[in-house]
Amino acid sequence: MHESRISNLLKQAIGMDAEIVGQSVIDHAVRARMTVCALKDRGEYWERLRHSAEELQLLVEEVVVPETWFFRDAEAYVALADFVLNHWAPANLTGVLNVLSAPCSTGEEPYSIAMALLDAGLPAPRFKIEAVDVSERALADARRAVYGRNAFRGRALDFRERHFRPVAGGQQLNAAVRERVRFEQANLIGDSFLPGAAIYDVIFCRNVLIYLDGATQERVIKAMDRLLTPNGIFFVGPAEAFLTRAGGFQSANYPSAFACRKADGKMRAPIQPWQPPEKKVKPAAARPGRNTGILPVRPAGILPAETGSGELEARASHRQDAGVPDLESAGRLADTGRLAEAREACEAHLLEHGASAAAYYLLALVRDSLGDQRGAAESYRKVIYLDPDHPEALLHLALLAEKQGDPAAARRLLARVRRGEEAIKK
Repeated sequence: MHESRISNLLKQAIGMDAEIVGQSVIDHAVRARMTVCALKDRGEYWERLRHSAEELQLLVEEVVVPETWFFRDAEAYVALADFVLNHWAPANLTGVLNVLSAPCSTGEEPYSIAMALLDAGLPAPRFKIEAVDVSERALADARRAVYGRNAFRGRALDFRERHFRPVAGGQQLNAAVRERVRFEQANLIGDSFLPGAAIYDVIFCRNVLIYLDGATQERVIKAMDRLLTPNGIFFVGPAEAFLTRAGGFQSANYPSAFACRKADGKMRAPIQPWQPPEKKVKPAAARPGRNTGILPVRPAGILPAETGSGELEARASHRQDAGVPDLESAGRLADTGRLAEAREACEAHLLEHGASAAAYYLLALVRDSLGDQRGAAESYRKVIYLDPDHPEALLHLALLAEKQGDPAAARRLLARVRRGEEAIKK
């Protein structure tokens, strides 16, 4: 009885759905707080919890365990730079770009945004980032801005040389980046969450909607719609894109970035070529992304050059095969809204070249966008067969299971994602 009461209290407080995150996560946090409070009876702890706003906040701190790192889902930062340089800046020759990161956890995301914009050549005075989170503990770590090795993952770590210096306990972020971010405690689902409207040109709200129940998801998406400017851009997590479509957003057509815009907004073409005063962003050779096969022009140093010579030769031979589109072409069709053609291109690629996780994942995304949930689920399952730890496919399947009324299957799939993240940490 007390377990369900505590879960319901957390759901009311921060929107966390125990059915999705797992009751064991909440039970572990409750036991930790009971130990600190020197209480052995859960009923006693429940009485303290429901009468103490301070204890509720401490339990929230225990439940909300940050899992993030710099340039996580790096394609989003490539899309951010392209949007700012080629859409926002030409239409705003003066003024300041306003960015929101919510929730911001321990700061890796808003600081990644700042580094991406600085590396793209946008002058520091021309942008500011507001970062909010419900956890004061996480915000304290973010303001301190000293990070251990878990915050630096993957092979593209040259940004660390530009923006960090080694100190006792890890890597200290340079002041030039820290000064672009303002941190504030705020509850994403609270009635007083960031009053006002249409003030942010860019919003990052990633990998949080998947842990909320349907009504709370709708509430958060409405808040983001209220806060986003008409021509702004909104980034969500890999498994959350279809939720934004239901909330009135549409794709911003950036490969693998999971970026969307208001359905009545327009991505304006540049009024005139714009170059930042200190650094010019030059087109870089495209590399096959994990999801769609190609990324847009990127700021130097954000993404690794992972394409080997053999892979380049294979891609070249695919391009020379006039009868079968490669994944790069299929990805471009999808990104320009030609979804039926993109589906046919993916199917032709699979028929000619055989099964691959990348091809089935792109096909799944396309089918999902076309509203073919059954076909999308089938393709996601094939991705998992070929790549059992593919996190995006697992998350998509979990959300489809939840939507189809199978929370047990959703929990099992989310548990596999969490196990994969733990394996990365080790």
